[in-house]
Amino acid sequence: MCARLILLLVSMSIIGHGTAQSPPGKDTEPKQEPFKPRYETRKDHDPDGTGKFYMGREIAQVMGHQGAGWLERPEREREEHCSKMLPALRLRNGDVVADIGAGSGFYTFAMAQLVAPKGKVLAVDIQKEMLAIINYRIRKGKVKNVQPILGTVTNPKLKEGTVDLILLVDVYHEFSHPYEMTVEMVKSLKPKGRIVFVEYRKEDKLVPIKEVHKMYEKQVIREMEPHALRHVETQKHLPWQHIIIFEKIEARKNDRG
Repeated sequence: MCARLILLLVSMSIIGHGTAQSPPGKDTEPKQEPFKPRYETRKDHDPDGTGKFYMGREIAQVMGHQGAGWLERPEREREEHCSKMLPALRLRNGDVVADIGAGSGFYTFAMAQLVAPKGKVLAVDIQKEMLAIINYRIRKGKVKNVQPILGTVTNPKLKEGTVDLILLVDVYHEFSHPYEMTVEMVKSLKPKGRIVFVEYRKEDKLVPIKEVHKMYEKQVIREMEPHALRHVETQKHLPWQHIIIFEKIEARKNDRG
């Protein structure tokens, strides 16, 4: 009887020990699967859309270089209060700013003055014709702190960890590969660098812009969730657009490998 009792106690001890501890070298926490972007195509879509969808949103057609005149229209300040957007960026002398989808340089050259003389603006566009306009303005104005960069639909071609702020004015909704572009943009940011989205408010039906060229604030925030970004604030003082600001999150030690 005594021998049977001892054997039973030893067996219970072994079983308890095995359940209390995980096998050596194995992580007890379930590993999170990496986010994989999923793009869908649909036959029925907006006439100004591409028919390609990301996170439920249709991607808009890119405005061609033929629309450069619209970007520089005299009434733009009256309609959009552009001068009231710039203070929200809190730019300082010495900052390195990337103007992605720079177009004709409407904001590029305004920001170049704000970060001068030590800072510079990287004017990124995928259309050579737009960069030709910017190069002409550089030569004409003898501007020394604007650098045109020819990007691609998946990569803005910015050096890693070199940018203080990225500005995207009415352009993110036209990215054919928004996830891939955002991955590269985040890489280019310095620690605590910022990405600023200026998008026409889809929440407001009175904004006189085609629906596929507008974005909901919640949609922008949702699309940034897979990335190392923190939503800082959304400013809504402009008549047509919201200013949605994110900050780069420093990688945790476990994420660095």
